[in-house]
Amino acid sequence: MLGISVIIAVCVCVVAQDPEEPVSYTCTDGYEYDPVRQACKDIDECVIVTDACKGGMQCYNHFGGYLCLPPNAQIYQNSPNPPVRIPMPLTSYFNLFADIDECTMGRHTCSQDQICYNTRGSFLCHCQPGYQKSSDRCVDRDECLLSHYCMHRCVNTPGSYYCECNSGYQLASNNHSCVDVNECQVSQPCQHQCYNLMGSFICQCNQGYELAPDSVSCVDIDECAFSTYMCQYACINSPGEYSCTCPEGYQLHGTRMCQDINECETGHECREEEMCWNYFGGYRCYPLNPCQEPYTRTSENRCVCQSTSVCRGLPQSVVYKYMSIHSERAIPADIFQIQATNIYPNTHNTFRIRAGNEGGEFFLRRSSNVSAMLVLIKSLVGPLELIVDLEMITYHTVTNYRTSSLLRLTIVVGPYTF
Repeated sequence: MLGISVIIAVCVCVVAQDPEEPVSYTCTDGYEYDPVRQACKDIDECVIVTDACKGGMQCYNHFGGYLCLPPNAQIYQNSPNPPVRIPMPLTSYFNLFADIDECTMGRHTCSQDQICYNTRGSFLCHCQPGYQKSSDRCVDRDECLLSHYCMHRCVNTPGSYYCECNSGYQLASNNHSCVDVNECQVSQPCQHQCYNLMGSFICQCNQGYELAPDSVSCVDIDECAFSTYMCQYACINSPGEYSCTCPEGYQLHGTRMCQDINECETGHECREEEMCWNYFGGYRCYPLNPCQEPYTRTSENRCVCQSTSVCRGLPQSVVYKYMSIHSERAIPADIFQIQATNIYPNTHNTFRIRAGNEGGEFFLRRSSNVSAMLVLIKSLVGPLELIVDLEMITYHTVTNYRTSSLLRLTIVVGPYTF
């Protein structure tokens, strides 16, 4: 008759030397300390271990462990009841207690790419992590086709996988999520100004520059090439900007316009007996007394012939006037008005261009009995000086007397259109 041996648990009590330290107790495997009884008690593995026995075997608890036996197994127990016979050979009964570790003893059938796991009474063959069974072989598990949790892209590798991020992102610390890369701080790709975007960035250039085809470099904008109207005279391009200049005799007004400098006010080199006449882009010196024999000066720029006999056939008076016009002035244009200074009754006035119109640049249009308008009918290109004599002939209808006066107009055409 075979009896089950009882494993007596030994309770080892360790009493701390320091009375203030808590007392700890250690029991052997399969036992736990009972604070009520103050002793080690057996753990019922059949109750607390889920599926302790496999393959239809039944769990039997005993001191310090448990047994997995067939459901029809009968065992002898130390009890007052009559003993029950186990219907199996003695050697088979002992095999139930001593499991054979096929994995350690090399008595398994797992292939080299598989891992052997020992079980009670048997063993299991599992594939390496990242592989799965296909028939009796282990093949790579494509995690990218399953639930891989990669935020952007999944790349399968033998036995594993890894995640990749789109351009402008990088893997987070969990190796699955993707976070934006601030390229403006990391690599400073822009030549001038960089603005970070989600997954990308954008470059902007300073004023006066524009993005090059590579979208990161900046090239100078040649503002002068945009239009000839950027500056009134000359445009000078420089990196990131441009400036306007004016010719001699002019000064810059604002940022693009040119304004004539009145040299007669700012400084000239005319002599004392000369007067300074400013024109567009320069100045000229003319005699203070332009009168020539037989004329004498009676007032500023006015010459009168005092002798009737000497001045027979000549204008009674000559007035000197000066004017300045731009080069290439639009035509036709009214540029100067001649008018009688004295109006007498019973007189009739006619007007004509006596000299200085050999090229047909002018036309004199009579406005009334006492005035006429000089009209420019041909465009003039400067620098140029023209002297035009405008004559007014007066007829006395009662006395049948005729007199004339002359206006000598000096026209200075500036070298520029402004």
